[in-house]
Amino acid sequence: MSDLFQIIYRSRPFGFDETSLAGILLDARRCNTRDAITGALVCRHDIFVQLLEGPEANVRAAFQRIERDDRHVNVVQLVGEAVSERLFGDWAMLHDPAESEIWSEAEMADGAAERATPEEVRAMFAALRVAQGEGRMDA
Repeated sequence: MSDLFQIIYRSRPFGFDETSLAGILLDARRCNTRDAITGALVCRHDIFVQLLEGPEANVRAAFQRIERDDRHVNVVQLVGEAVSERLFGDWAMLHDPAESEIWSEAEMADGAAERATPEEVRAMFAALRVAQGEGRMDA
């Protein structure tokens, strides 16, 4: 049986700017490579939505680090489950600037993130994977 586990969460950025985002991506890619975790981060000044996948203990530990990270506020786990395969197996951490696969700012203001079902969030990441193609985008 596979030990492959996936967590998807959302949070609000605290002090979001390009320098902060670059630091988050650098940390994520370094730690994820070390811990055999792959995934994607969709971000904008008003929201982070991230998918982490890999060995269950490693994914849970990464999520606990994120919950303690002061660059995130209001961290909410949306999905936490065993999976049979990775969605972002080629990416230590894909970065998407939230231009097409996430709720608009108006939808966010109307509570879309709070109403999203696990199925809708998974579908968002599946669409992101298709949009990115098979190439690596973690550099």
